[in-house]
Amino acid sequence: MVNIEDAVIAKLKKNGEKFEVLVDCELAIKFRKDNSIDINDVLAVRNIFKDAKKGEVAPHLYEAFGTDNIEKIAAQIIKHGEIQLTAEYKRKLTEQKKKEVIGKIVESAMDPRTKLPIPPQRLELAIEQAHINFDPFKSAEEQLQTVVEKLRPILPLSFEKRKFEVIIPAQHSGACYGILKKYGKISKETWLGSGALQAEIEMPAKMAEDFMDELNKKTHGDVQIEER
Repeated sequence: MVNIEDAVIAKLKKNGEKFEVLVDCELAIKFRKDNSIDINDVLAVRNIFKDAKKGEVAPHLYEAFGTDNIEKIAAQIIKHGEIQLTAEYKRKLTEQKKKEVIGKIVESAMDPRTKLPIPPQRLELAIEQAHINFDPFKSAEEQLQTVVEKLRPILPLSFEKRKFEVIIPAQHSGACYGILKKYGKISKETWLGSGALQAEIEMPAKMAEDFMDELNKKTHGDVQIEER
């Protein structure tokens, strides 16, 4: 169990009543996604409170949760309620989310003027200029579109896609399949009678040249690549 002095409150309202538990902030967030974490390691006190700050124990547990089991009730509160974040942990989560969003933009976007990738440092500077805030609880995917819209007046971004059909001879197909997965999304694949692999793949435009170079090197030029 976490020390009570370091604990934060997780709370949930049910049947018009408030239920609270004292928890380790970081472990409680992890517990939401990982059932292997022991609930007793998350809790600072094995009690369900009406008001944790005043130490008032909550009544009517069975009526609200259908059980009197402290661990099961605490798990519901943590998983479905609101967890108070320490300032330090909130900064940590927010910074992590910002890095995830930047990574997705770097992976898929290019500068439409130069057709070159955009350095992460340039994106960070643009994010500061646009005064963009990140939600520590929303996924990078959920925040990506909003961030891109706010960045575009400051930093042109292109998410242009290119699509190719490739035919890879049997002797190279096994080794090259990983290259296809690495660069893009395979929308169609067919294994021909000769053992050759015929596939359609879509990828960010900025990755196309590297994709073709790597495929040609791996097969010593013995590959058919046609843009769709």
